[in-house]
Amino acid sequence: KAQNGHSNVSTLDTQNTSLGIWVNQQRVLYKKNTLSSSRAEQLNSIGFIRDPLDHTWNEHFDQLCAFKAQYGNCYVSQNDAQNKSLVRWVNQQRVLYKKNTLSSNHMQQLNSIGFIWNLHEKSFFRISSPPRKKQEKNVEEKSSWEQRFDELCALRAKNGHFNVSILDAQNKSLGKWVEHQRVFYKKNALSSNRIQ
Repeated sequence: KAQNGHSNVSTLDTQNTSLGIWVNQQRVLYKKNTLSSSRAEQLNSIGFIRDPLDHTWNEHFDQLCAFKAQYGNCYVSQNDAQNKSLVRWVNQQRVLYKKNTLSSNHMQQLNSIGFIWNLHEKSFFRISSPPRKKQEKNVEEKSSWEQRFDELCALRAKNGHFNVSILDAQNKSLGKWVEHQRVFYKKNALSSNRIQ
């Protein structure tokens, strides 16, 4: 890690073959739940990646959350030269979804940020009519909630975690929002849509 800035050593790395094999063995032990807690803690302390595929998926998901926070949607254009890797990943998620091979956990995560599964349905481009007076408050509440959720996703993309405190001067209002969500969750007052 000190030399390369990461601990993700592959068995295909010809300069570190034996280390790559050892790293792979640690991953197998972890998956089988036979890795001692002290060894797991040591590996965690250096940022050990237990599941490289899952790690890569989460990195791309964080990029998509940051994209949504910046642009207000999850539509990554096929012609977006700045986000070629994200474009490929987004397309791959759609293919896995169509083949019914995308994990339910990944599907829920993507649904939670308003992922667009079918680009041929142009409904996500439609502009909705102005809300009626009765619905106005709910529409504002929803957009405010989604805005905070997007901020939380962007924070995760930037910092790698969701830990935000009301004591954090830069994110004080987001910290308050997170605290409110926790209270609503404990009181069973948070909608299942928002929990997912």
